[in-house]
Amino acid sequence: MDAENGGDGQHDLQMVNGLNESRSPYVRGHMNNPVAWQMWGPEALGLAKKHNRLLFVSIGYAACHWCHVMERESFCSPEVAQLLNAHFIPIKIDREERPDVDAIYMSYVQATTGSGGWPLNVFVTPDLEPVFGGTYWPGPNNSTTAVGTAIAGTVSFVNILEKMRDVWTHQEGRCRESAKEITRQLREFAEEGVHSHKLGERGEGEGLEVELLEEAFQHFRKKYDKTNGGFSTAPKFPTPVNLSFLLRLGQWPQTVRDVVGETECQHASNMAVHTLRKMARGGIRDQIGYGFARYSVTKDWSLPHFEKMLYDQAQLLDVYLDAFLSARDAEMLGAIYDIASYLTSPPMGARTGGFFSAEDADSYPSKSDTEKREGAYYVWSLREFHEVLGEKDGEVCARFYGVTADGNVAPQNDPHDEFISQNVLNVTTTPSALAKKLGIPEASITQTLKSGRQKLREHRENHRPRPALDDKIIVCWNGLAIGALSRTSAALQSIDPTKASECLEAAISAVVFIKKELFDSETNTLYRVYREGRGSTPGLCDDYAFFIHGLIELYEATFDDSYLNFADILQKRQNELFTSSDSPGFYTTPSPHPPDLLLKLKSGMDAAEPSSNNISARNLYRLSSMLDDASYFKKAKETVEAFEAEVDQFPFTFSGMLGSVVMGRLGLKSVVLTGENDEMLKRLRQTVRPNSTVVAIGMGKGQWLRKRNGLLMQMDAEKDGVMVCEGGACKEWTEFG
Repeated sequence: MDAENGGDGQHDLQMVNGLNESRSPYVRGHMNNPVAWQMWGPEALGLAKKHNRLLFVSIGYAACHWCHVMERESFCSPEVAQLLNAHFIPIKIDREERPDVDAIYMSYVQATTGSGGWPLNVFVTPDLEPVFGGTYWPGPNNSTTAVGTAIAGTVSFVNILEKMRDVWTHQEGRCRESAKEITRQLREFAEEGVHSHKLGERGEGEGLEVELLEEAFQHFRKKYDKTNGGFSTAPKFPTPVNLSFLLRLGQWPQTVRDVVGETECQHASNMAVHTLRKMARGGIRDQIGYGFARYSVTKDWSLPHFEKMLYDQAQLLDVYLDAFLSARDAEMLGAIYDIASYLTSPPMGARTGGFFSAEDADSYPSKSDTEKREGAYYVWSLREFHEVLGEKDGEVCARFYGVTADGNVAPQNDPHDEFISQNVLNVTTTPSALAKKLGIPEASITQTLKSGRQKLREHRENHRPRPALDDKIIVCWNGLAIGALSRTSAALQSIDPTKASECLEAAISAVVFIKKELFDSETNTLYRVYREGRGSTPGLCDDYAFFIHGLIELYEATFDDSYLNFADILQKRQNELFTSSDSPGFYTTPSPHPPDLLLKLKSGMDAAEPSSNNISARNLYRLSSMLDDASYFKKAKETVEAFEAEVDQFPFTFSGMLGSVVMGRLGLKSVVLTGENDEMLKRLRQTVRPNSTVVAIGMGKGQWLRKRNGLLMQMDAEKDGVMVCEGGACKEWTEFG
């Protein structure tokens, strides 16, 4: 939004903050800043061209701690506001609404600085080409001289603004030339792998080999932290897609196990389970509530950044389920219950159906406080333990969770002095060891811990303001949650039917909501975000891919083929919108290419979230198996081939897609249940079978599916039996690997 004073110079533009027009909680959180923020769109981009100003593009999300820090330090500062408003077009973006914009400028910052993160701040020419960027920069209201080693000595944001103002004023030509050269390099890099060959050029027998799984395993083995679990130093991210790869190595057919090695497959599973156990006992897990934080500041998982993201909960639920089904470990089952409870209960589970996006890291320590602190909702003092639990029970619980009078957060990890005498709860011992040390019966210790956890949770809920909720419903993350809850429901059906029903009802309600509010049945297209109504952003590739994944899992949990029909409709539409006729793989954004995007990207590498092409390839293989559709199988192979050069060179960065490499080489088996087969179904649901799908016909099920899959029309749907179909032929069931 702007008003002009009649001239055409730099200072003739008077802008006002226009973020009140946004529905994003993150963006709206900046609408009272003195910075004249604009929303990303034709109007703001047009202002940059008209007035020849650099755009200052700031991207973050509602649960991001350092985004809030920078807002307080810089964007509330009159000094910063004066510089931004007088010399730039400041734009604020929610990365969850526009991950396509975020991905472009994040790739630039990572390429030029060697790292990335949020808030992501980039100076961009009126032609959208990046000039300079970074993440957090200290502002005028900065309360510390150094915030950890990562940003110690960082140049202040005001200095950066003044430098960029002067560079653009006096060296605009050089600035534009440099930006164009950087953009050319980014474009070449983006096209290097995905355009390595054209469709139809591949010779027979070429392609990626299953030996790549062994190479990826060796990478993770070398990086493995034997003490703490995980595969890096601090900071440490769960990266569930890698844990899933390791857990499933030994579940592939014998061909894969022969290549990798039986001992190696078991070691892979052990690494993943040990990592999951350390996480379950660490501060990254909310020990008295539910859910996991996004990552740990420390290598031992003891101190998180406290934001909780929906995509993490969904993926971790999936991985803990794999670990439980493989190892039958009660600790894994406990984590499953906690995550499922977090997803199916307020505040994350929406009453309307669907799941909200995130909970913030920061909150008010008490109802009377006026300043938010990181982790305030989750940390405890020893005094509070004794006040809430009493001296005796408080001492037992304090020893169990590592609570001390001085606090358990090291000073170097507390730059703002927010954790003095505070403790992040970690499981530091076992009930049996604690019982032995205190001379108390183990049964008594267990009961004290159980009641103590309940009392602490009730006290927290009643006396502390909960962190802010990002109440956007995003299709892609909901798809992950639908899939995880559907699988969990199926696995728990024979263990805990009540919990299984809760999970299934939540998954179904989410699908109903998305179909009603975010799906256009006339065009068979999705919209990405719902908050106070449907947002304008069209569904991106990950929205289609992750939601289709959820529908496939929901079908296998219910055998209601309306979900498989919906998945089929969306897969066809995804194929139309996100692919080109001569280049394999799926683009991030739909055709035609949006004019406000500098590059056209394809997502292949996995990160905190799986890549859209990884999930798309897997969906296509599974649908090809369930529907006996050779065109889907062909499209899946082409999707994997789009990233062949990169996968071949760095297989560990494509750990999710390596499963599709196996499917392309060895195929999938479709287990077909006819008539009644409760015992066989129970058996199937208690195993992890990544190279098979399960469908059911008969007893009122599968009418649409039998029409879609001609192989099934030839079967006696009402006769109790089990068939296995593969490569266009079916035979009676025998055990298969």
